[in-house]
Amino acid sequence: MQPIVTARGLTKRFSRKLDYAEKLANVFGAGLAETTVHAVEDVDLVINQGEVVGLVGESGCGKSTLGCMVTGLVTPTEGEIRWREGGLDSGAARQQLRLFSQMIFQDPMSSLNPRKKVAQIIGEAPLLHGLVTRRGVDAYVVELMRRVGLDASYRHRYPHQFSGGQRQRISIARALAVQPKLIVCDESVASLDVSIQAQILNQFLELKEELGLTYLFISHDLAVVKHISDRVVIMYLGRVVESAPAEDFFSAPNHPYTIALLREAPSTERRRQRFHPIEGEIPSPLHPPSGCAFHPRCPHAFDRCRTERPTLREIAPGHVSACHLNDGHVGARSMETAQIVKREGQ
Repeated sequence: MQPIVTARGLTKRFSRKLDYAEKLANVFGAGLAETTVHAVEDVDLVINQGEVVGLVGESGCGKSTLGCMVTGLVTPTEGEIRWREGGLDSGAARQQLRLFSQMIFQDPMSSLNPRKKVAQIIGEAPLLHGLVTRRGVDAYVVELMRRVGLDASYRHRYPHQFSGGQRQRISIARALAVQPKLIVCDESVASLDVSIQAQILNQFLELKEELGLTYLFISHDLAVVKHISDRVVIMYLGRVVESAPAEDFFSAPNHPYTIALLREAPSTERRRQRFHPIEGEIPSPLHPPSGCAFHPRCPHAFDRCRTERPTLREIAPGHVSACHLNDGHVGARSMETAQIVKREGQ
């Protein structure tokens, strides 16, 4: 398959420098220091043409930041991204990237301009980029609204006059208006009712077939990811810990964090199972732990996990995981825990 996006060593840190008052306070011994949030750490990601990649993780793990970097909305601190359309080395290249990839945000009410009518929201970008003439923009908006299941006669209304599901369809139409090849969906169905979620997900799949789209689907809902994804990527505290084809991922998870997530996912097959959340708190991205980021909460952690960061290694065709338990050279104790993890995954 042809890669549409290739990211290598992506890292994003958000630093907050001391203001004048804090610097003055330090003169008198306050001991204040600059803070740095390690949002994304050394992530490699390849998205192939025509596939749906599900990006999963707890809140604050860096999913949205990674999605923003993929679309060019956020500049990486380190690493590089190569798009099929080229890089960002010129103004023309940056403009082409804006048309090449689009993002659908979680809350359509806050991402849609409340002072503009739907016709303006959808038609403004294609008109600006010369994809449609001023005379033809109204017909273009009508066609897009019909494509996403909206009544085109409502195009002169404002966003607040629509329901949540309808507003999300407006966001989809706005993203499609510039004819992108890649769409990043950032928790785009999380705020919707279950019945509306199903409609929007089916809409995504229909558009994928009709227009040949590629999706990076960011979510914390494993049931939604299972329904729509071809491949699943798991993030924890800014790092990718496991990636696999969707079928392999749900049938044979490998990383202890992934196994814990799947074990506690609601299922009709396990009606009387008690919920046991992952023990411990998520470490602060201000001071991430050494070694494996998951080791403070992992029931199978041993000494090496606390000092050495595991690297992603292939454990099956297309299935990679970052866990020392996959290393054939670890000690007898870790080999024993590896068997435990394997049994839990099955």
